[in-house]
Amino acid sequence: MKRLIEIKVNGERREAVVEPRTTLQEVLRDQLDLTGVKEGCQSGECGACTVLLEGRSVLSCLILALEVGERPVTTIEGLARGDALHPLQESFIEHGAVQCGYCTPGMILSAKTLLDQNPHPGSGEIQKALEGNLCRCTGYNKIIEAVLVCGEEQS
Repeated sequence: MKRLIEIKVNGERREAVVEPRTTLQEVLRDQLDLTGVKEGCQSGECGACTVLLEGRSVLSCLILALEVGERPVTTIEGLARGDALHPLQESFIEHGAVQCGYCTPGMILSAKTLLDQNPHPGSGEIQKALEGNLCRCTGYNKIIEAVLVCGEEQS
């Protein structure tokens, strides 16, 4: 049985029609055209579908859309302010932490959660925070460097 839901995404109230088993990832990508939310494994193993729910990184493939309620959702599209990229987005570009780009939105959103909790993490803390986000293109060094430098610049 389908239901109409209202969710707050990137600061806007949006509507979607969902079945009880529809995931947040499916709503964001398929109904709201927020394609920065990637579909990877659909089992919570790769981190490609990472979004922020109430400011904390979550795997949108594991959350039913009906469970979101009034809690705000932020996707990679919601980080930039107009033409100004978020500092993490800038840092990923400047440090070559983007290759194919498929994992990048999830990496950035997981890193944002870390930096919001700990503005000056060390490399080990960054590795731990990103361990649920898989990348097939890099050895993670440039990704860790981009997060590390962004944290240092916040001082």
